[in-house]
Amino acid sequence: MADFSRIAVIGGGSWATALVKILCENKTKVGWYVRNDTIYNHLLEQGHNPNYLSGVEFDLSKLDLHTDLSGVIKQYDVLIIATPSFYLDRVLSPVSQSLENKVVFSAVKGIVPEKKVLVGAYLIEKFKVAERHFGIIAGPCHAEEVALERLSYLTVASSNEGVAKQMKDALSCHYIKTSISDDVIGAEYAATLKNVYAIAVGMAHGLGYGDNFISVLISCAMREMKRFIKHVDKKKRNVNKSAYLGDLLVTAYSVFSRNRMLGNMLGKGYTVKAAMMEMTMIAEGYYGAKTAYELSHSFGGEYPIMQCVYEVLYEKASAKKKMKGLSQLLN
Repeated sequence: MADFSRIAVIGGGSWATALVKILCENKTKVGWYVRNDTIYNHLLEQGHNPNYLSGVEFDLSKLDLHTDLSGVIKQYDVLIIATPSFYLDRVLSPVSQSLENKVVFSAVKGIVPEKKVLVGAYLIEKFKVAERHFGIIAGPCHAEEVALERLSYLTVASSNEGVAKQMKDALSCHYIKTSISDDVIGAEYAATLKNVYAIAVGMAHGLGYGDNFISVLISCAMREMKRFIKHVDKKKRNVNKSAYLGDLLVTAYSVFSRNRMLGNMLGKGYTVKAAMMEMTMIAEGYYGAKTAYELSHSFGGEYPIMQCVYEVLYEKASAKKKMKGLSQLLN
């Protein structure tokens, strides 16, 4: 049985920083792999991440900081991966050993672009992670609100109930409420697709559409998401729960949403390249949109919102024209 008293987080961004903060509420020591030397040294000297959630002050006695990824993997039984999907393959490239004896949780809300697969499938295939030792951390939980200790909700999904419960306990604290699920594939796809749909909402907002239209857009996006997930996995699920609908809503509406921000800039007339260059953080929906759109074609169904986002992002289509056309289809 994995030792859940020894958990390490892989990643130095905002979500990784938030997860370390949460874990420090319950653990006497938390492993943390940070690839960026500037962040690593600043954490050691100042006790906070200079680039992300800089207001979060860490008790250094609780941090076991590393810049050697292989060393972290050897020392810790339970790993939480929290790097943007765009960087995941590069971040894990130094790892030569199998992870079959580790418990691995993904907190990545996206698709590995080089492989065009979900993070779980990538880890299971490339690093021999056992399916019963894999899980995801999902739900409507922006890192910025975790930093402020605003009440937030997480869903821990794994096919192994015992593993899910132990991670649930590790993440629960006075401002984090957790639940468990066995719907790993559904929750992981939902965490990916909500980013794509948030880009569509951002475009509508940037183009000047009001709340009335946007509420219908989100409602239709939820129905698209439900159809999509049902095609890839027939498991019965309640998509009105927080890991699905809740995560879509917060990503579509929140001012902290980088995917909504990307869409908003596109709606205001930015090119995709200009918008991506101006953003300081990765918008996962950009990468997820292509793979999700290509996969939806194999289903033979209609996914007009997903198609709209894809064509604006990858075919240089006009956001204004595409949103106008989309508005004629929604109800």
